[in-house]
Amino acid sequence: MRIKVCGMTQPEQVAQLGEMGVAFAGFIFYPKSPRYVFKHMTITQLRKENTINKVGVFVNASIEEVLHMVDECRLHMVQLHGDESPKYCEKIADYVSVVKAFRMSENDSPDWMIRPYMEVCDMFMFDTMGAGYGGTGKKFDWGMIKNSVIGKPFFLSGGIEPGDEERLKEFSKEPVAKALFAVDINSKFESSPGVKDMGLVRKFVHEVRSR
Repeated sequence: MRIKVCGMTQPEQVAQLGEMGVAFAGFIFYPKSPRYVFKHMTITQLRKENTINKVGVFVNASIEEVLHMVDECRLHMVQLHGDESPKYCEKIADYVSVVKAFRMSENDSPDWMIRPYMEVCDMFMFDTMGAGYGGTGKKFDWGMIKNSVIGKPFFLSGGIEPGDEERLKEFSKEPVAKALFAVDINSKFESSPGVKDMGLVRKFVHEVRSR
C-alpha cells in the first residue's frame, strides 16, 4: 500500500520519508494553511529534493501560479483541494499529473461528484468536509465510497491516524479498493503543525505493509 505524508515542512524529515519507503511527500502551497511550505522552506530547497515524489497541494490558485510552482519546485504531481472546475483541472493536467480532491460530507454521492472530472484528472482524493479548505483531522465514513465505481486511481485521506492500520487493511479488501492508489496521512502524525512525529510515521509504514 503506497503512502503519502502531507503537510511536510522540514527538509530533514522529507529525506527520512524517502529512506523509509514512503512514496509521496505533500507540500502545501496554500498561504492560509499552518503548513504553508514557504513559511519553512525555500524554492531552492524544494527544487533540490529528489528522494521522493513531490506533490504540490493548491487551493483555488491561478493556473499560472500552479504551473510556475510546478516548474520552479520540480513537482511531480499537483493536488487540487479547492473548488477547481473541470476546465481548470484539464488545463493543469495538460502539463502535470492532477489529483482532484473531494471533501466528503454525510449526504454526498461520490459517483456524482467525480463524474464531471473523469476525463480531465489523473487521480482523485477523498477527504473530509470541514469549515475551511485542507485537512480537518477527522474521518469521513469510508462506507460512502464502498459501493462506488471510482474508475480512476484514488487516495484515501481524512483523519487517518495511528491505530488505523488494520482498518485500512480491511478496507483494502473491498472491491472499490482495487483503485486505491495510496493512503494520505497528515495531522494525526504531528508533534506540531508541519512537524511530523517520525516514530509514528515509521511505525505506521511498517504496520500497513506487514501481513
